[in-house]
Amino acid sequence: MASTRLPSTQGLLAFEAVARLRSVNLAAEELSVTPSAVSHRIRQLESQLGLRFFAGSDFSLSADGIVYLARVREAIFALEQVPGREAAPHTRRLRVAVTPTFSRQILMPQLARFCEAHPEVELVMQVTAPMRENALDEADIELRFGAGPFRQREFLQFPADALTPVCSPAYLKRHGPFEGFATRAEVERAQLLRTPLENWRIWFAAHGIGLPEPASGAQFTDLGLLLEAAAEGLGVALMRLHLGRAWIDGGRLVRLSPVSVPSPNHYFLCWRPGALERPECAAFVAWARQSLEG
Repeated sequence: MASTRLPSTQGLLAFEAVARLRSVNLAAEELSVTPSAVSHRIRQLESQLGLRFFAGSDFSLSADGIVYLARVREAIFALEQVPGREAAPHTRRLRVAVTPTFSRQILMPQLARFCEAHPEVELVMQVTAPMRENALDEADIELRFGAGPFRQREFLQFPADALTPVCSPAYLKRHGPFEGFATRAEVERAQLLRTPLENWRIWFAAHGIGLPEPASGAQFTDLGLLLEAAAEGLGVALMRLHLGRAWIDGGRLVRLSPVSVPSPNHYFLCWRPGALERPECAAFVAWARQSLEG
């Protein structure tokens, strides 16, 4: 028979944190205890109440867990209210994994507005590889790059971008002119900069150029590094127009063609199913949809 003793505050806080964060490690960090202590407190609480809170290894809630979590949150909120004092905003930590160039060129210029609108959210920004297949376990929201969709992830797809060849003014002066960079002869006399993120064969196919994907030459796994290399005169890069706008506007890169071709790849904001139940995750996704799609 389940005990009628009052549940421990430590157990209730551990349960609420794991249910909200869907991670024992993140809950332990928030509560300043070890992960084993969090697990132990939850097991004790379950044993005392005769309930199972979680239905799976992803910390999805059982039917009993859903009902009891609502009661726990009501109790925590009530205990936080001090007579005669205004309730202090509860700080919520949000871990966002971002790719380097997109975060610098697109995300960061907009981020101040999110922070101003949501002072209760403490952002932790982490850098991840653009085409990383495995998620960062500790990230609540991830920015991914590729064709999508992604297994076991819900997502928001950012607007499509297009590709066009670019180089530095100095490189163009030394190796130009190029008349649209649309013939095999022009392509073969240029040093093509490579990246696994965007393939030259897309440009070749759009212009009927019968060349394979370049197999040699400098290669870059970050689009910002690729554009910096082109700006320093190392060769010709295939640039995403929206992402590379600052290099064009600053005069460090020039377009070799007025034509652009659609990229098959996109940026996606991704999260685990159920993550938007957390107010800070839902707020970030709503802000991203409004600010970055507008």
